[in-house]
Amino acid sequence: MTLTIVILGIVLLFFLIAVSKLNAFISFIIVCLFVGILQGMDLEQITQSIQTGIGNTLGFLVMILGLGAMLGKLVADSGAAQRITSKLVASFGIKYIQWAVVLAGFIVGIPMFYSVGFVILIPLVFTVAAATGLPLIYVGLPMLASLSVTHGFLPPHPAPTAITVMFKADIGKTLLYGIIIAIPAIIIAGPLFSRTIKNIKATPLKEFYNPVILKDEEMPGIGISIFTALLPVILIAFSTIFNQFLDEGLLKTIVNFIGNPAIAMLISVLVGIYTLGLARGKKMPELMKSISNAVSSITMVLLIIAGAGALKQILIDSGVSDYIGHLLKDSSLSPLILGWLIATVIRVCVGSATVAGLTAAGIVLPLISSTGVSPELMVLAIGSGSLMLSHVNDGGFWMFKEYFNLTVKETLSTWSVMETTVGIMGLIGVLTLNTFI
Repeated sequence: MTLTIVILGIVLLFFLIAVSKLNAFISFIIVCLFVGILQGMDLEQITQSIQTGIGNTLGFLVMILGLGAMLGKLVADSGAAQRITSKLVASFGIKYIQWAVVLAGFIVGIPMFYSVGFVILIPLVFTVAAATGLPLIYVGLPMLASLSVTHGFLPPHPAPTAITVMFKADIGKTLLYGIIIAIPAIIIAGPLFSRTIKNIKATPLKEFYNPVILKDEEMPGIGISIFTALLPVILIAFSTIFNQFLDEGLLKTIVNFIGNPAIAMLISVLVGIYTLGLARGKKMPELMKSISNAVSSITMVLLIIAGAGALKQILIDSGVSDYIGHLLKDSSLSPLILGWLIATVIRVCVGSATVAGLTAAGIVLPLISSTGVSPELMVLAIGSGSLMLSHVNDGGFWMFKEYFNLTVKETLSTWSVMETTVGIMGLIGVLTLNTFI
């Protein structure tokens, strides 16, 4: 009966979000009540579980996601994202243009949310395609593959960061493993796959092809642009690597402090305010207004994550997680594959990669302790599954379709195949890495 209740809960979540178009946060709370009541929890306990789940989930994430949004806004508004893209394109030349946009998408994609990175980089892709005469899909798809991988695999993006917290995984290791797995996934789903698409001619609508392109003197230099955009990754990776070689003491404490994701993001934002703002003549009130707008834009993302955290807590407190853990612990299927499959099924049903990843994480949470699987690899397995089979219930599907002015069939044969390739390559990478660690 317990498993039936979970399945009914997921079906209800799908119906509320995908069919009824109800807000995802409200949908999560309704499903929490539904599962809790059917599992026999009393109403006061359900309310307490929801509050606990939201508090535990957001306690760590508010700083990371809030500061991440601020850094992304600074990178976008200052012209650093444009500088990185234009410089890489100029350096690589037409012959290697795909690798230029892949690298640009990866660098810009780490500090920016997917939709922000998409909107910022797409006009530049249109400009590059028009200037070189190359097909738009050939230029654009590799960049989107890179953005998609950073969104699904790498902290400080919402889903991988939240799942890392749920699983008590090491965020530095998750980031390093994620980058290792991301490289082949991006190469195959981006440059290699886009070269097989011959018959699809994308013609962007005029209203989307009106980018605000900054002049050269209006943008920061390439070195400071890349340094500022990647500073959180640099600090977290530095801490993770050097921590292996340091003995207990003051130095190790300082290194760990700097590498704490929240502190790394704070340092990066403060550096960005100076390097991309004050040092370029911008006034503090202008910068603070921009940062405030960035934070307001992630409010709903935080609420969705909070709702998923509430559902996770309901699954734990009602005994569902223990039941599922007991049910799955004797399965011959790898926990990594199970996590990937569950995330894939929810992704197909609900559409949102964030919702799919967080919901799947709540379901498979008991497997982390009962099977001894690497929590970092489990984060990446679920992240890979959450990107699978994007179709008409995914907002990213429609953004790609409208910006590139494609039919639904053409979008399915390009965008959906690219996302699925990323998901499959991610799982292969996770399973391969699992043999070595």
